[in-house]
Amino acid sequence: MHSAPPLFSYNRYWAECFGTAPFLPMSRAEMDELGWDSCDIIIVCGDAYVDHPSFGMAVIGRLWEAQGFRVGMICQPDWQSAEPFRVLGRPNLFFAVSAGNMDSMINRYTADLKIRHDDAYTPGNVGGKRPDRAVTVYTQRCKEAFKDVQVLIGGIEASLRRIAHYDYWSDTVRRSVLMDSKADLLVFGNAERAVVEIAHRAATGEKLKEMTGIRGTAMMLSELPADWEAKDSTTVDIPGPVTPHPNPYHYEPEGEEAETEGANCSGKKAGKQSDVQVLRILPVNGNQKSFILLPSYEQVKSDPVLYAHASRVLHLETNPANALPLVQPHGDRYVWVNPPPIPLSTEELDSVFELPYQRVPHPAYGDAKIPAYEMIRFSVNIMRGCFGGCSFCSITEHEGRVIQSRSEDSIIREIEQIRDKTPGFTGTISDLGGPTANMYQLNCVSEEIHANCRRLSCVFPSICKNLVTDHSPTTNLYRRARAVPGVKRVMIASGLRYDLAVRDPEYVRELVTHHVGGYLKIAPEHTEEGPLAKMMKPGIGTYDEFKAMFERFTNEAGKEQFLIPYFIAAHPGTTDEDMMNLALWLKRNGFRADQVQNFYPSPMANATTMYHTGKNPLHRVRHDSEDVVVPKGLRQRRLHKAFLRYHDPDNWPLLREALHRMGRSDLIGYSKRHLVPPTQPANHPSGQKPTGRRPSTEGSKPRKGQVLTQHTGLPPRETGAAKPGKPFRKSAGRKARPVGR
Repeated sequence: MHSAPPLFSYNRYWAECFGTAPFLPMSRAEMDELGWDSCDIIIVCGDAYVDHPSFGMAVIGRLWEAQGFRVGMICQPDWQSAEPFRVLGRPNLFFAVSAGNMDSMINRYTADLKIRHDDAYTPGNVGGKRPDRAVTVYTQRCKEAFKDVQVLIGGIEASLRRIAHYDYWSDTVRRSVLMDSKADLLVFGNAERAVVEIAHRAATGEKLKEMTGIRGTAMMLSELPADWEAKDSTTVDIPGPVTPHPNPYHYEPEGEEAETEGANCSGKKAGKQSDVQVLRILPVNGNQKSFILLPSYEQVKSDPVLYAHASRVLHLETNPANALPLVQPHGDRYVWVNPPPIPLSTEELDSVFELPYQRVPHPAYGDAKIPAYEMIRFSVNIMRGCFGGCSFCSITEHEGRVIQSRSEDSIIREIEQIRDKTPGFTGTISDLGGPTANMYQLNCVSEEIHANCRRLSCVFPSICKNLVTDHSPTTNLYRRARAVPGVKRVMIASGLRYDLAVRDPEYVRELVTHHVGGYLKIAPEHTEEGPLAKMMKPGIGTYDEFKAMFERFTNEAGKEQFLIPYFIAAHPGTTDEDMMNLALWLKRNGFRADQVQNFYPSPMANATTMYHTGKNPLHRVRHDSEDVVVPKGLRQRRLHKAFLRYHDPDNWPLLREALHRMGRSDLIGYSKRHLVPPTQPANHPSGQKPTGRRPSTEGSKPRKGQVLTQHTGLPPRETGAAKPGKPFRKSAGRKARPVGR
């Protein structure tokens, strides 16, 4: 693994003499109280300011403060004019722009492209407080407010748009956000290392546009360096790995992919002859001066196969130990994307989480509730990253696959801080987790093997034999956390990777016995092989194995607890028959989905590539390679969603029509083996009256099982899913009650 300077090894900037601010200032009055005449860096963010380590702008702001810089905050400004962007004056170094913890388009629109009227990151849960494509709009307003000001962009929205990408909301391929926003530099992923180096270099007078060789950054170039070798990745017959890394795994790649495993792409020298001065680009992987030349924006926009190929190459270049820079032409300019950052050490991550956060929203918001804060204020983030590689998830593109874990002592200290300082604490820690609940301290058995690995997932199609699956560090952490004086319960609310959990029964016993509050959320996502393969998820048999283990330990503990499985409708690779079979499985097992959601194509995800191109980037991409079935169009997406809610009379007409068309009229009837009845209830708004025998209410009464909750197909830490769904069904005149045994 390549090394990096320790995060806190830089000499502090001179402004450290001003000390630590109670809150990073949001007004000139606060600056005056601190004795500041100006800010060195001003963060512009689409979220309300919550001074808590679960909010990215607070982490970056406090980190810069710890380096000695004066940092101001402009949160949710009115973007209709440049005036709100002048409130703190001109920054001495640069503006830092982020849409917030959540992508502004996903925040604003549902998967069916309907406008949301709420926003969990806004006081009072009020929608519409940030613009569409907030990174671009905010950057343009910053540059309008102050001539020649420098702007650094980052956060989830910028990360997922660092190269040309399919945009679901306009149904087109858009340019890199660097082009649209006119920003000077982009940081992607967990950017602590990059932002510290950028700030210190900017303090010496270096321009953001001139900062090359910083991992986790992307920039625009007018010319490519003539002393670098371009590995041409534009030929769709030769995609995949571009350097001859040895394969440490004892499995054979599928089909034609085996022919190109570890192959070199054809190389050619790049560099356009002109009088424009070329920046000196510094290598980040030793002395190797090679980059991968991706198909251009114009090519991927017009050719879906080239788009799918470029997406595949990007995902293969995500291991910090062996990734090469990526270059994508945009017209007569180039987007240069450096390799991902070196992960933080445990000590560095501890220090980031132990910066002087107030752990509450800024006092300017008064008593207004911020739902996203209410959701996490009693929770603790114990790790970062996810090696699951689920194709619909954005964690890989943003946080990466390498697990970065905090120390046990640091986590316990945060629990004690919550107990002692967080208003309203009653003794319950609502979650110990992160992107997943049970990847804490799980990594590759060997650094050498990891340094040569190019797998898209450590657990698909099967769990890698080189992956450490021992959950004892997590088990010990749970036991120590629930023993903290003043802590009554420690719950686990993060998504559980159950295919890993079954490898360690003692972990499952600890979890089920002490850390489940009646319901445990897991995500099988589907039951059928076709869509599961495209999702990179294990078969439903693994769910059955975990369910048996869960029920055994639940019974041993003398408790009544339920699993709440999540499922995705209309995912690429899913046929109508797949959804019908999933609905039949739900009915056989007594499940009723209370809230469901269709697949949401977030930028740069592998599943989004499938959705846009109809090709599978999980394998070699060619014009004659596998075509992926993609449920598109409002009617088909509605149908797939309706299958998940087969019990809802509103969906019966659509399902009856589909079953007739599919030749499965045998599933229409009144008995338990049928999926939907042939008629609507007498009192249904459709006005259709029953004929013949009285329609059965089967399909609408609570049965054995439990209500399912909403799943967006996006990581909760990134989407800010502040409403995880209600595991209760309300009946008129009755209290809400769990549906189950």
